[in-house]
Amino acid sequence: MPDEPLPFEQLDYLYVPSTDVAADARYFSEVLGGRLVFAIDDGGTRAAMIALTDGPPRLIFTDHLEGERAIMIYRVPKLREAMKTLAAKGWEKEETFEIPQGPCCSFSSPAGHRVALYELKRPQVEEHFVGRFDF
Repeated sequence: MPDEPLPFEQLDYLYVPSTDVAADARYFSEVLGGRLVFAIDDGGTRAAMIALTDGPPRLIFTDHLEGERAIMIYRVPKLREAMKTLAAKGWEKEETFEIPQGPCCSFSSPAGHRVALYELKRPQVEEHFVGRFDF
């Protein structure tokens, strides 16, 4: 009997911890040639999105993310169904919350890799931030 297909649609974002968001944004845009999509400073928290390719994943550098590993953020068609599918395979959820684009669930693999699944409910949100350069 074939395995049930996994629910992942696409790796949309790599959410990367940074000790200097502005410096990381400059390096990835000026040196590596990426396109700076936005650079936001909101209440002392900084985030910058870089597009290194025409398609995903986008890199989001931020100074509020704890730890040293990036979070791989995958879009799924329906978050609850994805969670049920993965739970049937032995996966255990850690935390569910809302991100600007929609509901999200984050977890870590046994080896400590950080992953999040999200359902795209508000596709227009990213466009709201495009072109905003606070720093």
